[in-house]
Amino acid sequence: MALNWLLNYAFGYLIDHRSANGQVSSPSDEEEHMKEVTHQMETTKSKGKSITGFQMPLHYPRYTKRDYESMEEWKVDMLLAEYGLSFNGSLDEKRAFAMGAFLWPDQL
Repeated sequence: MALNWLLNYAFGYLIDHRSANGQVSSPSDEEEHMKEVTHQMETTKSKGKSITGFQMPLHYPRYTKRDYESMEEWKVDMLLAEYGLSFNGSLDEKRAFAMGAFLWPDQL
């Protein structure tokens, strides 16, 4: 079941987030994607199923330190959840955790 979800997610991401020339879609499309992932997660939970363990999306976050510093809490939460990570803390602590997890040392 988990493999099926992963394949559906990956296929949907590739179809939804690549334009004809292979470029990543606009930020507004990314927000729509985050909303879709949230809906999928809520639907899965409402059916009594849970998403557990590490999940490896097909892409690596391409945010800069400045992006993380201004990122909204729901977006940080979704980014972490997308990789099977969770962090309880303030928004600043979540941002710091995400930067530590996804930025290379020279980007910090």
